[in-house]
Amino acid sequence: MSSPRLDSEQEQQLEKTRSVISDAIRNAAGAIPFDRFMELALYAPGAGYYVNGAHKFGEQGDFVTAPEISPLFSRCLGNQCAAILGETGGNILEFGAGAGVMAADLLMQLERLGQLPGRYQILELSAELRARQRETLAKRSPALLQRVEWLERPPDHPWDGVVVANELLDAMPVSRFRRSETGWQESCIGLEGDRFEEHWRQASSHLSERLQALQARLGPFPVGYISEINLRLEPWFRTLAGFLRRGAVLLVDYGYTERGYYHPERDRGTLICHFRHRAHDDFLALPGLQDITANVDFSAVAEAGVNAGLTLAGYTSQSQFLMGCGLDGLLAEIDPGDVEHHLHQVQAAKQLLLPSAMGERFQAIGFVRGIPEPLRGFALGDRRDSL
Repeated sequence: MSSPRLDSEQEQQLEKTRSVISDAIRNAAGAIPFDRFMELALYAPGAGYYVNGAHKFGEQGDFVTAPEISPLFSRCLGNQCAAILGETGGNILEFGAGAGVMAADLLMQLERLGQLPGRYQILELSAELRARQRETLAKRSPALLQRVEWLERPPDHPWDGVVVANELLDAMPVSRFRRSETGWQESCIGLEGDRFEEHWRQASSHLSERLQALQARLGPFPVGYISEINLRLEPWFRTLAGFLRRGAVLLVDYGYTERGYYHPERDRGTLICHFRHRAHDDFLALPGLQDITANVDFSAVAEAGVNAGLTLAGYTSQSQFLMGCGLDGLLAEIDPGDVEHHLHQVQAAKQLLLPSAMGERFQAIGFVRGIPEPLRGFALGDRRDSL
């Protein structure tokens, strides 16, 4: 990646994040595993990309998410949440609420349906993002702001309702691995002067065991094959299962099933960075200023959820999920006489639905506990068998 022009504030932030990571490398005798580098680059207090106050979301940020493209996305999700809350009562808990757009639009849809949650809880570590979320909610749905509660950690008591997250799993730190002639290696980040540099060392026993199990299912990986694996899914799902008494977990993100993720032709992995709406693969370039993500292995997500004690309730494309949740009906409600608004929403819906846009690239997966299946979002094309 060629060096972009940065302003003085960005230069200071870049130096601050580099300093935090450099200290961690020195304290670890010269190198840290890639997942630790990714964790610090994204979440180090006051320094990581998601917690340092830089503008990330929307047209002025680094990427645009589905809820920002159109409120239709959140309204569809609201239709599904309403059906679940009708069974369970309780709350909604959103992980990673971004700028708060989805929370505001989802709450307004639930109000229309007469199915508001007791509380709309947002688990958010960034003080800057909490402030932006509050500002968004106060602007878009001021009467509902009193229902919103910000959390710094998941509930520690039995909890009923719906857990939702859009584009959360792709931002979980992953371990980066390589198949060598002598066995499995894992990526580590060290220092070469004042520059970060990737090194490869023998994989830990835990990582090697997971990779051996993966290879047993998929067949041998060729020498030189590089990819990622998310070892943090299982503890995350154990946390969810630890408090969810009755309700559901609904997750939307981009990715593949296991066989698609580790396809022979996808031999450089799926890591991607975003800066000013430009995608690139130089994950060492701008720590703290750029997003770093990996595609989601939905087979691993399904396994982690089931192993934690949840029931897999469905898996499908974003397009089929939104149609199952009533997107066509919501479009029909828009007054065609308001030509500009109608055209804008139709174009936005196409971006959410078309295979060439987000429709097939993004997937939805759901888990339940203590409530009946199926969920309406998976009624048109459940692909659980592909996992």
